[in-house]
Amino acid sequence: MLLSSLTELLPLLLKGLGVTLQITAAGLVVATCAAFTAGLGISSNHRAVRALARAYIDLFRGTSALVQLFWVYYALPIFGLHIEAMPAAIVVLGLNIGAYGAEVVRGALAAVPQEQAEAAAALNLTERQTLWHIRLPQALPAMMPPFGNLAIELLKSTALVSLITLADLTFQAQVLRASTLQTAEVFGLVLVLYFTVAWMLGQSVRWLERCLARSQGRA
Repeated sequence: MLLSSLTELLPLLLKGLGVTLQITAAGLVVATCAAFTAGLGISSNHRAVRALARAYIDLFRGTSALVQLFWVYYALPIFGLHIEAMPAAIVVLGLNIGAYGAEVVRGALAAVPQEQAEAAAALNLTERQTLWHIRLPQALPAMMPPFGNLAIELLKSTALVSLITLADLTFQAQVLRASTLQTAEVFGLVLVLYFTVAWMLGQSVRWLERCLARSQGRA
C-alpha cells in the first residue's frame, strides 16, 4: 500500500523538484555575484560605491523576500515592466540571499590581518593585486561555512515561488494534498526531498572548503 502510494506521488513531486532545483542553481549564481560585488563594494575606498553597496544590502535584508517577489512580479507590470515568473524568482531570491552574503564577504576580508596588506604594499603590489592574490585567497575558506548556510536558506526560500504561479515542489505538494487527501504521505516525501537536496548542498560546500584549505596550505 505504501509503495503504491509512493509510486503515485513521486512523479509529480519530482517534477516540482526540478523547478526548485533550477531556481536554486540559478539563484546561487546570482547570489554569489551579488555577494562579491556588494561585499567588495562596501569595502571600497570610494564613498559612492560604498553607499550603493550599503543601499542594496539594507534594502534586501530589511524587507521580506515574499514582498520583494510580489513587487517584482505583480507591481512592476503597473509601470510597464513585465518579468516572467521564473526570471523574477531567480533574480529576487538571488539578490535577497546575496545581500546576506555580502556581509559574509566583507567580514571575511576584514578578518585578514592588516599586516598582509602592508606587506603587499611594501612589495609594490596594487590594491587590485593585493585583493586578488593576498586577501581573497585567505578570506575564501572562512566564507564557505556561512555560504553553505545561505545556499540552504535559498533552497528553502524557493517555497515562496508557488505564490507567483511557479509549479515548484511546494506547489505540487499542495496540488497532491488537495487531490489525494494524503497529507502525511505528501508532506513526508516533501520533507525528505528538501532534506536530501539541503544535505547535498552542505556536503558540496564542505568539499569546496576542504579543497580551498588544501590549496591555501600548498600555497
